[in-house]
Order: sequence, then C-alpha cells, then structure tokens
Amino acid sequence: MYQDEKLVCEDCGKEFDFTAGEQEFYAEKGLVNKPKRCPECRLARRKNNKKKRRMFDAVCSKCGAQTQVPFKPIPGREIFCKDCFQKTEE
Repeated sequence: MYQDEKLVCEDCGKEFDFTAGEQEFYAEKGLVNKPKRCPECRLARRKNNKKKRRMFDAVCSKCGAQTQVPFKPIPGREIFCKDCFQKTEE
C-alpha cells in the first residue's frame, strides 16, 4: 500500500507531503511521476498559466450575451457563453 512521503518543491524549496491518498489518485489516473511542486506552487502556476491565455470577444449564439472564449471565433460557427454551454451539456 501507499505511505505518506515527504517531497521538496522545486520552485520554493519547501517540504510537502505526498499523501497516500494522493499517491492512490495518481496511480488510478496512470500518472507515474511524483509531483515536483507543493500544492501552493501548483496553484500559483495554474493561475499564472490562465492569465497568459489569450481571450477573444464573442457574442453567444443562443442568448446574445457578450462573452469571451479562448479561441478565435469562426464566422458561421456557434459560440456559447458559459451558462448556455453548461445547459447544452445537460
């Protein structure tokens, strides 16, 4: 079985726990590498990557609301705002 393990973050150098539960989750998802960053640095990295994403203005095809999408809209193709998109998945 899995046991908690101490790892060192490659970004901040802080020691963090790689818990047995996290190890089990990694194994279920087929991930073979241990995390290199502590949870705080992973979160900061995800937030920073989101900020770099270029967003494009668009109009929702369903409700007409102004929205932004992470891809260049193609004329003639439907674009949905977040709310309308979630409703189409239900």
